[in-house]
Amino acid sequence: MANGFLERLVQGPVLCDGAMGTLLYARGGVPFERSFDELNLSRPDLVRGIHLDYIHAGAEVIETNTFGANRVRLAAHGLAERVAEINAAGVSLAREARRLTGQMVWVAGSVGPLGRPVTPLVPSYLAEARDAFREQIAALVEAGVDLLVMETFSDLQEAREAVLAAQEVDGGVPLLVQMTFTEEGRTPKGETPEEVVAALEELRVEVVGANCGVGPEPILQVMERMVRVSHTPLAAQPNAGFPAYMEGRLVYISSPEYMAGQARRMVEAGVSLVGGCCGTTPEHMAAVRDAIRGLTPSRAHRRAPVVAVPREPAPAPATPVSEPTGLARKLQSGGLAVTVEVDPPKGFDVTSALQGLRQLAGVVDAVNVADSPRAQGRMSALAMCSLIQSRLGLETVLHLAIRHRNLVALHSELLGAHALGVRNVLVVMGDVPQTGDYPSATVVSDITTSGLVRLINSFNRGVDLSDRAMEQATSFFVGCALNLAAPDMDQELRVLERKLKAGANFLLTQPVYSPEAVERVWQRLGGFPLPVVLGVLPLRNLRHAEYLHHEVPGMYIPEEVRERVRQAGPRAPEVGVQICQELLKAVRDKVAGAYFMVPFGHYEVVTEVLAGLGLTGRSR
Repeated sequence: MANGFLERLVQGPVLCDGAMGTLLYARGGVPFERSFDELNLSRPDLVRGIHLDYIHAGAEVIETNTFGANRVRLAAHGLAERVAEINAAGVSLAREARRLTGQMVWVAGSVGPLGRPVTPLVPSYLAEARDAFREQIAALVEAGVDLLVMETFSDLQEAREAVLAAQEVDGGVPLLVQMTFTEEGRTPKGETPEEVVAALEELRVEVVGANCGVGPEPILQVMERMVRVSHTPLAAQPNAGFPAYMEGRLVYISSPEYMAGQARRMVEAGVSLVGGCCGTTPEHMAAVRDAIRGLTPSRAHRRAPVVAVPREPAPAPATPVSEPTGLARKLQSGGLAVTVEVDPPKGFDVTSALQGLRQLAGVVDAVNVADSPRAQGRMSALAMCSLIQSRLGLETVLHLAIRHRNLVALHSELLGAHALGVRNVLVVMGDVPQTGDYPSATVVSDITTSGLVRLINSFNRGVDLSDRAMEQATSFFVGCALNLAAPDMDQELRVLERKLKAGANFLLTQPVYSPEAVERVWQRLGGFPLPVVLGVLPLRNLRHAEYLHHEVPGMYIPEEVRERVRQAGPRAPEVGVQICQELLKAVRDKVAGAYFMVPFGHYEVVTEVLAGLGLTGRSR
């Protein structure tokens, strides 16, 4: 069947399966800490059943449950000597599922990265990497795969070793190589889609693509760039959006219908194979099947140049009581406090961010500085706060994520912030490392958000969490998050109650697009117990709105709002501003501030929204 695979790609779009690990976890209660690949031996019925469901959903390609079945990853589970056995079992289960259905299905041997850095600076690492890949690939080929899928590679150097290992095995099967990309359209190592295509085509792989890492919209943008420079067929297998961390597990939020619409756009852009990665299910793939039926990938493009682009504490020493922060005064004044969010850079050059913020001097009361958003490696939020305050004279709000720091680190960060004059703090959970640049990083769970609020208020009293006296008392103004569109509002309000008891001073919300969302929670609480700073994110176009609604956890944009943006066409940015103005007018008597998240660096939208309300400068 292998020889027919490439011919099938030419005829029209091919549907691959979706996530394996997601279903192993959901159906089998398999903890993430154990080897999913070993389930080929211990729970074959579970694995086989997933293959069968994907075939029934219309998948023409099913991937073996062998993503981590290499010597390096298996060694962590004491299974390094069972590489051949586990891979052979994985192929056998997929082939058996094919036989049971009688469908024309290609079995793809899944090969993932080794799970450790591969550096060309240490030649022995390269040799060990290739040996590990060769061992796994040989087992897959011998067991009878129809093609090899090398997926979720973040480093071209490692992908190259995997490809060379496959070519040394010389199994006569096509190679499909998929890299993972960030929201910025680069691999975690920094390679562009154009550079990926050039490098993999030079290695003579049959299919190039992208998978995992991000949801359909960012993957679509990557594919649109690949199409312009590629000679080979292209493959795309996105996640079902970004995951939310709910009740101890990752939950992906993109619906089958949304995934299907995005898959159709990928095929129309020129993608030949579409499937799914983390969070996708047979239901997603069935919807994709229906959406792409009858389409032909458009490959009419010109090749563009590739550009590298407690006991009673001892009393704390008496210290003067600090003045309230500017933000605290504004929130208590009855005027509308205005803040704007900025992400620290991935490097250490803050020029661009400061230029954007400079135009808002005299407009905003404070700048919110995100803490490692999307769990990406960035400049520290505290350093960014200090630079903004010292260079622009703007007050800041430090976002402080508990998942990224233990208690000792949180203690140090808070003292450092106060010493640098950063006294507004927003306590947040932080994004889980599995979604970011270092998936193997450890989630820290020393303290809850309400626990950190309690710690900060202890500091303000001159004692630490153990009621030990500190040399000086702090004077932080502490905020917490409130999700007005939480899927479980009962739980959200229980958490809010704990934050209130811990001593929170203000609340910050996710972006909101309907007054009703504010009104519902307002009515339920009998009025907001603390000043609320409402999240405001002006929409730029329909693509932007659909991405936020379907792929970003905690975001809900009503259908009528998305339809309004769609009908606006080229006037969408203007309509996006109008929607925010209407919202703020409708809820002005209920909220104390507006927290702007500027889209794509368009800082001017802050003044545009405020100007339409007559709220610029001192008038607010």
